[in-house]
Amino acid sequence: MIHGYRDWLPEIPDHAIATIGEGDTPLIEAPRVSERVGARVHLKFEGMNPTGSFKDRGMTVALSRAKAAGNRICVCASTGNTAASAAAYAARAGLECLVVVPAGKIAMGKAVQILAHGAEIVQIEGNFDAALKLSRRLDEDREDVALVNSVNPDRIEGQKTAAFEVCEVLGRPPDALAIPVGNAGNITAYWKGFREWRDAGHADSAPRMLGFQAEGASPLVAGHDFEDPETVASAIRIGSPASKEGALNAMRESGGLIESVTDGEILAAQSFLAREEGVFCEPASAAGIAGLLKLAREGRAPEGTIVSVLTGHGLKDPDVILKNAKLPEPVEATFEAVASRMERALSSTGP
Repeated sequence: MIHGYRDWLPEIPDHAIATIGEGDTPLIEAPRVSERVGARVHLKFEGMNPTGSFKDRGMTVALSRAKAAGNRICVCASTGNTAASAAAYAARAGLECLVVVPAGKIAMGKAVQILAHGAEIVQIEGNFDAALKLSRRLDEDREDVALVNSVNPDRIEGQKTAAFEVCEVLGRPPDALAIPVGNAGNITAYWKGFREWRDAGHADSAPRMLGFQAEGASPLVAGHDFEDPETVASAIRIGSPASKEGALNAMRESGGLIESVTDGEILAAQSFLAREEGVFCEPASAAGIAGLLKLAREGRAPEGTIVSVLTGHGLKDPDVILKNAKLPEPVEATFEAVASRMERALSSTGP
């Protein structure tokens, strides 16, 4: 990714580039979502990045720059995806990695990745916002530490490349972009990318930015921080977004909006995408689709071409699915038993 967009990124010497093949993720047309929204909807499936989330775009730049600067350690606060990405790219760059996570609030699919890559995990008795404050202190305390959360501008620089890819595939910017909002770095990055693309003369417009937070963690909607944010969408369970101003600027400058959706709407959207479009994303990723469906029900959906960003793969957070479903009881290994089960399944789904 760095090689492909080098002219758009901060300077990175060749010897320091830490890449695992991130970027160039698919833009998938979603006909069934389109039908319900009343517009042409595409899914930017960032779950196809190496560690399964959009974080890899920013992490390749942040860790490459940290290596070039001579840092020995990277540190981050995380609800899971940032930590998994930091652990992988730190391993690639040859740096040590320390991740600070809220105890009991990290999805198992992400915790497994962190452990596999050999990062040091510190669980704290506090939420993400407390973890970020502590991580910032560690960064300030030592010169050989690089903080790789989205407050690091190198992360934003890397993540903006997804906007370039969207424009290249469509041949123009979309009319609107729907995106989950947690710590708000991603909506900030996309808007930066679309503005730079337009300002460079590659387009004469930029999309409306439609950000969606989970109702239980929606400080930008409520207008105040959430001391104890809570939502099934763990990746956006953040009560005090570090990139708040960037998100609000994106909303205002693009004529967009930032609204909230319920956990029920998020889970329904996740299920709809998996069962109707064949795309399995983690709950937080489905917030954008949940938001579009909500706008459509209320007669407020944008027209034209819409891109909804699916920020992470469904396997990142399998616990949500497993809590609501279980494998069926086994049957005898006979043709009759299997055929009977098939007929029962067909009758339950209708013609």
